[in-house]
Amino acid sequence: MKTLLQIQALDLRIENCKQRETEIPKQKDKFNVQKNRLAAELKEAEERCTAIELTQREAESANEQKQAQIIKYEQQLMGVKKNEEYQALLHEIDALKKQISQNEEKILQSMEDLEEAQARLKEDKQRIATEQSRIDEQCGEIDVELEEAVADRKVLETEREPLTRTADPELMQKYNRIRRRLSAGRAIVPLNGESCGGCHMFVRPQIVNEVLAGKVHPCQHCSRLMYDKPTYEASSVDPTAV
Repeated sequence: MKTLLQIQALDLRIENCKQRETEIPKQKDKFNVQKNRLAAELKEAEERCTAIELTQREAESANEQKQAQIIKYEQQLMGVKKNEEYQALLHEIDALKKQISQNEEKILQSMEDLEEAQARLKEDKQRIATEQSRIDEQCGEIDVELEEAVADRKVLETEREPLTRTADPELMQKYNRIRRRLSAGRAIVPLNGESCGGCHMFVRPQIVNEVLAGKVHPCQHCSRLMYDKPTYEASSVDPTAV
C-alpha cells in the first residue's frame, strides 16, 4: 500500500505537469492579440502613406493630361477663324489652367501630408519593433516554462515506472481502473471518521471497522480505495499528496 501511495503522489504531480502543459501555451493568446493589433497598426500607417502617394500621382497625371489638352487647344487656336470658336477654346484653356492650379495645390498638400505620414510611419515602426521584441521575449519565457513542465513530467514518469513493478498487482489494477474512470484526482483516499475522504459520503460501520483494521476497502459510493491514514503516516509519502 505504501508503494501505491507513492505512485499516487507521483501521478498527482504528473497530472499537475500535464495541466501546466495545457495551460501554459494559453498564456500566449493575449500576446497573439497584441501582435495582431501591432500588425494592424503598422498596416494602417503604411496604407495611409500609400493612399497619399496615390492621390499625389493621380493629381500629377491629371495635370499632365490637362497640360497636353491645353497644348492641343492652343494649336487649334491658330486655325480658328470664327470669334465664337476662338473664345470657346480660350474658355476651355482657362478652365484647364484653373484645374491645373487646383491640382498643384493638392499636390503640394499631398507632399506635406506624405512627409508627415512617413515620419509617423518611421516612429510607428520603431515603437512596434520594440513592442514586438518585448512580446517575443515574453513568449520565449513561456516556451521555457513549457519545456520545464514537460521535462518535470518525464522525470516523474521515469520515477513511477519501477514503482509500478513492485506494487501489489491486484491493488495496482484496481487503482489504474479507478484513475481511468476519474480522469483526474485521487483514486486512494483516507477514511475521515465515518466518511469517505473522496466523495465525503457516509461509510457503513462494517467497512469503517475493516479499514481501521488495516484493510484497503473501496467506497460503496465512489469506488475510491479507502485506507486508514495513521497506519501509513510513518511512510516516506508526503501526506499532503495522498
